[in-house]
Amino acid sequence: MSGGNGHNGQALVRVEHLKKWFPVAAAGLSFGASHEWVQAVDDISFEIAKGETLGLVGESGCGKTTVGRTVARLYEPTSGKVVFDGQSIYDLPAEEMRRVRRKIQMIFQDPYASLNPRMTVGDIVGEPLDIHGLAKGDARKERIYQLLETVGLSREHASRFPHEFSGGQRQRIGLARSLAADPSFIICDEPISALDVSIQAQVVNKLQDLQEKMGLTYLFIAHDLAMVKHISNRVAVMYLGKIVEIADGFELYAHPSHPYTTALLSAIPIPDPTVEEERRRIILEGDVPSPINPPSGCHFRTRCRLAKPACSEKEPELTDRGAGHKVACWVA
Repeated sequence: MSGGNGHNGQALVRVEHLKKWFPVAAAGLSFGASHEWVQAVDDISFEIAKGETLGLVGESGCGKTTVGRTVARLYEPTSGKVVFDGQSIYDLPAEEMRRVRRKIQMIFQDPYASLNPRMTVGDIVGEPLDIHGLAKGDARKERIYQLLETVGLSREHASRFPHEFSGGQRQRIGLARSLAADPSFIICDEPISALDVSIQAQVVNKLQDLQEKMGLTYLFIAHDLAMVKHISNRVAVMYLGKIVEIADGFELYAHPSHPYTTALLSAIPIPDPTVEEERRRIILEGDVPSPINPPSGCHFRTRCRLAKPACSEKEPELTDRGAGHKVACWVA
């Protein structure tokens, strides 16, 4: 699915200079006082066209999940703008935001923690129908059955509880819930990382099938680069709160420009022992710096084998190197 996205129309989602910083109480200060901030998401911009999948990848702690939750307005931003279907969602009052939220749904990473263990599957899937007043009585029941069958479960499952299902089945229940309000944009926050490898492909294939049938748009957050390559039209790479590279899927994997992207891709196993033996693995040295006090200039420079003095002086901007391949690097 990666490669030319074929979606050159209007962007459904446009993120502009988004920041999300979390306060941290410094030592010696009273409760509630703060002089430090975790710069989880630090001035990022991107667009997602209608019907496409943008993969968002990076190491744990780079800010990927915070991006997803801030775009969905589960977190209020520190600054910046998210425009969804022509509306700036951070400007909307609560009642209008509730209507827009029908169209923006989220699948969470942990299928065990994201489902209420005291509710039946039918009530979990039907909850968005109740919240938005979309169906009642027999129509509600039939809609729940239809949603369960859409994700590969049966109507008999509606009366059971989450603990009676496997991890893969629970994630399908979460997917059915996200589809209940008839969304156009779904944020998938590492939806397969807690699942067995044998189940991951089933969930991803189901996401792709639903995208084709329903015209869905995805932000697919993951750290599994091989799976992101499989599902995404374009891929954005994050490091320490910043997007350092974004490009068409085939282009990024064939011609990575940023040293961080190159290092990440060198870690993907290749199912050819000859090629695997001959290629060079790039090992990143040192630890990821603290997002409370990130390095000056380029955030990646402290671990970059190509770093030059200029890299510490000024932060590189995300610059288009041609064909929509954008890179933030002074030496790429």
